[in-house]
Amino acid sequence: MGYVEGKNIVLEIRGGGAKRDRLSDLAAELIRLKVDIIVAGGVDAVHAVKESTNTIPIVMRYDRDPVRAGVVASLARPGGNITGLASLTVDLSGKRFELLAEVVPEAKRIAVLAAQTDQTRYMATRTYKELEDAARALAVKLQVLSAPDPATIDSAFLAMKTERAQALIVMPSGTYIQHREHIIKHAAKNRLPAIYFQSIFIENGDLVSYGVDFRDEFRRLAIYVDKILKGTKPADLPVQQPTKFEFVINLKTAKQIGLTIPQWVLMRADRVIK
Repeated sequence: MGYVEGKNIVLEIRGGGAKRDRLSDLAAELIRLKVDIIVAGGVDAVHAVKESTNTIPIVMRYDRDPVRAGVVASLARPGGNITGLASLTVDLSGKRFELLAEVVPEAKRIAVLAAQTDQTRYMATRTYKELEDAARALAVKLQVLSAPDPATIDSAFLAMKTERAQALIVMPSGTYIQHREHIIKHAAKNRLPAIYFQSIFIENGDLVSYGVDFRDEFRRLAIYVDKILKGTKPADLPVQQPTKFEFVINLKTAKQIGLTIPQWVLMRADRVIK
């Protein structure tokens, strides 16, 4: 789009990693620098910058429904200083369950790995209720495990082994992207078929993912950044929803864990890694 870093655009990149409590300080730091626009990726980052400024334009990539969360007034007319993409990654959890059931049709005990610290509260969410309904329809028992950090991830996999889980759903979380190698190692060690929310897990060696095309989303964010830098107000740019989804399968991993994926499932995949 004609931008060259260091020539006609300067990028001030900040990241909190898995430490959510750092995000507010990082947002305040960017505001002190008087940046022209802030791009925020992920629920926690979006809320951190929203709470820090109501004047600097914010282009977001939000994993849930931003209207229900009170981030914007509506998708068509966001109002205020925020616009961008409502990725709705979490809302695809039911679809992931269906795909995992097709990949591993014999699985009747499926573990659910969630980054929320309060397991009881998580099990009261709409997302979990959708998973529970889908599981009930297929006579599948869900084992919900809260694991917000590496130590609890270790404990969670021990619990899966104890309960003889036959497959795993990893719920969307920036924490899990941060610690993906740790999770992938555990899944491989336990020969546990797992489905993820982002293809980077499959590119790094695990089995199956279904979710939005993140590369496409960030390209679309760049278009909004360009429009705002050229004078368009965030309030005049509708919040967009995903247009591209991808189902990715790693056949090499399937072979390593002794799993045969049905041919008709392979034919539905957008990408097959061999």
